[in-house]
Amino acid sequence: MQEETITLSTPSPAQGSEGIYLIAAHPNWRESRVNRRLLDSAGTVARVDSNDLYSRYPDYCIDVPAEQARLAAAQLIVLMHPIHWYSMPALQKLWLDDVLSYGWAYGLGGDALRGKDLWLVATTGSPESSYHPQGYNRYFFDAFLPPYEQTAALCGMRFLPPLLLHGAHSASEAEVTDHIETFRQRLQSYPQWPELDELDSCPGCDVPAADRPGD
Repeated sequence: MQEETITLSTPSPAQGSEGIYLIAAHPNWRESRVNRRLLDSAGTVARVDSNDLYSRYPDYCIDVPAEQARLAAAQLIVLMHPIHWYSMPALQKLWLDDVLSYGWAYGLGGDALRGKDLWLVATTGSPESSYHPQGYNRYFFDAFLPPYEQTAALCGMRFLPPLLLHGAHSASEAEVTDHIETFRQRLQSYPQWPELDELDSCPGCDVPAADRPGD
């Protein structure tokens, strides 16, 4: 069977005030029905800087300065991944741990991301009906969003309404195609999204210096 390859874009630090940085995380693209096509679609939008984490960092050794430069160059930051155990894939979480560092992304002097937007684009294997108090996932899907929302808030970013596709394994081809086109159009039209006018400004979550004393 022929191996699939992922084409990585070259980092573009000078993206401009409305640049988009898309961080894609999928541990096995060969099994991806939707996320792979979403990543390919993002590649057709000129101002999107896409980064496939599992191809770029197979050793889990993240280039923090390079990642921070790409974040600084963008206005919209997109986290795109399948939901794994009600959260994000492991390398995506490591990326957050390493890149969103104290003193850069949050805390004293950490204002590099303040005023930017964070957008979650995610898929689930289970249908939406399973995310219900009477379903086997026991909670509405919104119950799993607070860690994403608070990550944005701590960094002074707005958390935009997520774009979700539930039941990615069983969705019809028409549903998948419509979802991918919606995603592409949203990237193309950002920041001219009507709902952005109704969102609150970026929250302030100041971390007292006493909560993070120096070594």
